[in-house]
Amino acid sequence: MTGESARQTVVITNPQGFHMRPMAAFVEAAKRFPCSVTVTRAGMAPANGQSILSLMGLVAVQGTELVIEATGDRAAEALQALLLVLQRTYDEEQEPER
Repeated sequence: MTGESARQTVVITNPQGFHMRPMAAFVEAAKRFPCSVTVTRAGMAPANGQSILSLMGLVAVQGTELVIEATGDRAAEALQALLLVLQRTYDEEQEPER
């Protein structure tokens, strides 16, 4: 991996917080890139952005501030894809797309 790094602070706006459906989409997106992804919440250990179990430990409810950081090849591209995942609306009434 190269030393490329990209970082962005985001606030969780989804009323249900950063729950299973967006976490699964986040992990899927993170795994598409050849870089490491960490997600940090103040006062907590960084979470591996490619592990849903690690992300669950953040317990990020609506209003939680998270720092997303991608390091390595295509880090900036990965960060943009991850930010798009966090901006999506996840309607609990709809079935996930296949």
